[in-house]
Amino acid sequence: MPARDLSVLASVILIVAMLIIPFPGWLLSVLIIINISLALLVLLISMNMNEPLQFSIFPSLLLLLTLFRLGLNVSTTRSILSKGEAGGVVETFGTFVVGGNVLVGLVVFVILIVIQFIVITKGSERVSEVAARFTLDAMPGKQMSIDADLNAGMISEQDARIRREKVGREADFYGAMDGASKFVKGDAIAGIVIVMINLIMGIIIGMTQQGLPIADAATKFSLLTVGDGIVSQIPALLISTATGIVVTRAASEGNLGQDIMNQLLAYPVMLYVAASTIFLLGVFTPISFLVTVPIAAALALGGYMVSRTPKEDESDQMELEEEMEHEEMKSPESVVNLLNVDPIEFEFGYGLIPLADSNQGGDLLDRIVMIRRQLAIEMGLVIPVVRIRDNIQLQPNEYRLKIKGNEMAKGELLLDHYLAMSPGIDDGSVEGIDTIEPSFGLPAKWISEEMKEQAEIFGYTVVDPPSVVSTHLTEIIKTNAHDLLGRQETKQLIDHLKESYPILVEEVTPNPLSIGEIQKVLAKLLKEHVSIRNLPVIFETLADYGKMSSDTDLLAEYVRQALARQITSQYAGGDAMLKVVTVSGKVEKKIADSIQQTEHGNFLSLDPGDSQEILESVASQVEQVSLMEESPVILCSPAVRMYVRQMTERYFPHVPILSYNELEANVEVQSLGVVNIS
Repeated sequence: MPARDLSVLASVILIVAMLIIPFPGWLLSVLIIINISLALLVLLISMNMNEPLQFSIFPSLLLLLTLFRLGLNVSTTRSILSKGEAGGVVETFGTFVVGGNVLVGLVVFVILIVIQFIVITKGSERVSEVAARFTLDAMPGKQMSIDADLNAGMISEQDARIRREKVGREADFYGAMDGASKFVKGDAIAGIVIVMINLIMGIIIGMTQQGLPIADAATKFSLLTVGDGIVSQIPALLISTATGIVVTRAASEGNLGQDIMNQLLAYPVMLYVAASTIFLLGVFTPISFLVTVPIAAALALGGYMVSRTPKEDESDQMELEEEMEHEEMKSPESVVNLLNVDPIEFEFGYGLIPLADSNQGGDLLDRIVMIRRQLAIEMGLVIPVVRIRDNIQLQPNEYRLKIKGNEMAKGELLLDHYLAMSPGIDDGSVEGIDTIEPSFGLPAKWISEEMKEQAEIFGYTVVDPPSVVSTHLTEIIKTNAHDLLGRQETKQLIDHLKESYPILVEEVTPNPLSIGEIQKVLAKLLKEHVSIRNLPVIFETLADYGKMSSDTDLLAEYVRQALARQITSQYAGGDAMLKVVTVSGKVEKKIADSIQQTEHGNFLSLDPGDSQEILESVASQVEQVSLMEESPVILCSPAVRMYVRQMTERYFPHVPILSYNELEANVEVQSLGVVNIS
């Protein structure tokens, strides 16, 4: 254990010893000086900190210092009442500081008590109580502000985590200060009680046990008691002052000295006004010119100096900023920062600014927070921060979505209209601007608010512009989720899983599978819209088959089969009925015979004519199923599933390809067509 930690423990043990063991006078004098030094140190630190959290240990330190001071009071009381002395420091304060006059000492002691108890302690207690209450009330708003900045791309995930921790620490700190201020109040009360005990019991002991006359006993013990009271109340006053400074540093920009000088001297004209007032006070009152004139001259000189200083400082500051900006432009880091590419960018024209501006009623930031949460639940992937920015190069009502710097989608919104999607049969009475719904490519119309109710009566699906862009954003992110999952994101998912399943993770990575290989397996699942949220099952499968093969395509097939219940629920729904288009045995045999095995993995080498015929058959069956108002699903054997997917991926990316092993035994399969060749 470090020596500094041992010293703190030794100090606590010393406090306990002072309550039990009688200390000699010289040791009490040393401890009293240490007490004053610590109180002065705490006061200076509280004045030089920039924010209260820089002195977050203050509530606990306040308790320890209060106990230390009360332990000293007990030791000095024991020494005064038993020996009639309490060390040189107490005697010095009782004789030299108050001039040996008991009444003067009592008055000074009472004044210190009043200042500490009535003024400083009571005010600090009230400020602590209010600060704690307002800090707790403001926590939800601060958390929402952090989430908004995070979704706007103004801060990173790490910055958001640091700011959230700071908000929590502030609440804990002000709550602790609310309780710690009670220590100071109790210490002041204890000081009064101890002085009364010392004074009364000292006189009694001096008369009964030491045989002193009442006058001598009163003089002796009164001086010692007053000296002890003052010597203990001075550090107590310093500590209570430090408490008040800490809890009132709410809007400081620097340390207390800088803030006082910068703000008190911010208006030089006021110094001239104050100087004139003091000078006139010497003219029209009997106060001597020797007192008023020097002070007035000092204030006027200060105003003159301050009025000249800011111009020089301002010019120096401007020169410094220009120099720093010039140096920054020359530094290689300024160019390197331009190379960063945001994972997701949402750009919009100036006409759509109200969509993201909360002051104008825009809730796009809140919607993006919900989208990220929704996709985390649905896909099992933590979506990166969406950077939102306006772009004057776009049309006023146009928006654009980029994934890793590449444009993935664009659209146009009319903020004062609603998007009405046709139920299949358009009604001529519903008038609007013809357009295409951006998420699914359906025919739609932009209609006015007056036409909204009529469109809903005729069966149109009517949505507002924020919902349109939210849905579009969600679908684009879902479609490109596999591109957003890199090795770094995979490592974060693995670390999260390791907290609950450390043995499982150790069995999979780094051996037999690297993070890159796991990332490829997860990306293949996401590419086919299979959620990776159930990571324990995925890693169980990788642990079983990872030692037999490192082919990520094959491992992804094994994982899909392990997720059969999830996949069945995704496509069959609650009625356990799955309507599919099956692949004929002839087509499967043709594909299986065309699989080439190499040392780098297997690939499909199918004759172009056969491939074209199979794709035409798939297109025909998908069209027929769509006409039945059903979602097309293709079902084939496990041996050829991934090769069928490879063939159809470019032409039918949204048509899921399932194998028999990916379906639960209780699901009922109904064939709506067959993919076949002649």
